Amino acid sequence: MSNNESMEMYLETVYLLENDHGHSHVVDIAKTLGVSKPSVTKAIKQLKDLGYVHTEKYGTITLTDKGREVSREIYENHRLIELFLQHSLDLPADEASYNACKMEHVISEKMLAAIRNYMEKNSIEVKSEFEKENETDIQNKL
Repeated sequence: MSNNESMEMYLETVYLLENDHGHSHVVDIAKTLGVSKPSVTKAIKQLKDLGYVHTEKYGTITLTDKGREVSREIYENHRLIELFLQHSLDLPADEASYNACKMEHVISEKMLAAIRNYMEKNSIEVKSEFEKENETDIQNKL
């Protein structure tokens, strides 16, 4: 796994945990990714140095605005590829997600645009669960 791919995996994991729980911890990231806690600690330090995450005294990890923007894009690309594989190749969700996870780090922007075009032409909605929940929350507040 390349350093960039690894950092993207950590960012995406923090994004998902933060959306589910409001924050993340080293132990949760390690469990989710199947890596050691020292590996997570090292990666989080690098992400912090790059301005992608905040770390608190008691181990709470949250995304900065910059980190949230980058991790959201990583996650959205993952979902786009995952749904494309499900709809175009009829892969089961777990198989599509597994392959999307591998592909999202190496796929070109041209390929992503072609996938988006395919999804639009076939009227396949790509919004994530988080986007749908946020839209519902905003509508409920109005």
